[in-house]
Amino acid sequence: MEGIAESNRTPEEVNLLNPLVWAYVGDSVYELFIRTYLVNNSNAKVHELHMKAIKYVKAAGQAKILKGIEEELTEEEKNIVRRARNTQNHHIAKNATQAEYAYATAFEGLIGYLYLTKQDERLKYILNRSLEEGNK
Repeated sequence: MEGIAESNRTPEEVNLLNPLVWAYVGDSVYELFIRTYLVNNSNAKVHELHMKAIKYVKAAGQAKILKGIEEELTEEEKNIVRRARNTQNHHIAKNATQAEYAYATAFEGLIGYLYLTKQDERLKYILNRSLEEGNK
């Protein structure tokens, strides 16, 4: 994802951000990753691309992905996930349970945190694992 936008914050500053900010960024990073993956691996029309993307980006899908990769996370990453999952969010989830929504927020938080702290290799690994888990 290098070159799209650069975070000018230190890892220490990123760590102090509200985990919902990590999730806000992670949502965009993940959506772009999935859309690019689908465009690169399909000749589908836009509506079909959108329908395929939903499988990955909906809360239930993200919750499933996070649960599938949880054992592979480092202690730091597990802490990031815990912080994002437990952050007070006043959004009412539609088409997902509160638990799924919390796990989806945690997944997006992890993606955003890795992106903002420029942990590019780890981010690529987690994104590629998300494809594997999402295809199960």
